[in-house]
Amino acid sequence: MRVGLISDTHLPAMGPMPEEIRRAFAGVDMILHAGDIYSSECLDWLETIAPVTGVEVAPAPVIGDPRVVEKRIVEIEGYSIGMVHDLAIVGVDEMRPGVLDRHPLPEGQLEVRLEQFFGVPVHGAVFGHSHWELAEMHEGILLVNPGSPTLPHQLRRLGTVAIMDVTPEGLRGEILALKDFA
Repeated sequence: MRVGLISDTHLPAMGPMPEEIRRAFAGVDMILHAGDIYSSECLDWLETIAPVTGVEVAPAPVIGDPRVVEKRIVEIEGYSIGMVHDLAIVGVDEMRPGVLDRHPLPEGQLEVRLEQFFGVPVHGAVFGHSHWELAEMHEGILLVNPGSPTLPHQLRRLGTVAIMDVTPEGLRGEILALKDFA
């Protein structure tokens, strides 16, 4: 299964949805939106591509939309994927690219801390908030922040989304630069 991952769209404040998203997500089976959605119209637009599931920090205008909750576990082909807007792992200041390589947790603690955070063991976590894209595997757990398609690294320009491939062999994440789909 191919899953489109997106976060921090900040729409309509950042203008219309970039059409490059539609091209980047061509052929995905579902889309996971990891927050800072701002408007249900954003989810409606994404649903013209594939079914959408989202998370958001309350209070937010989209809380109450049946597609959005504050934190969730999504089951995809036997894998549990934790979703949240701001992933807070004990012992990690902010989840940014390479942080776990530079400041590793003790062996086995990532799994334990993610289970504490989500309430169940997870095979992967999808999150946003920082606007810094990352797709990293640590201790067999896939961590993906798709970045922002409209405000990457807090700069107003065309940014990133991600793809998560779910196969019997496991999970794989890939960051896609939307400029490559212009």
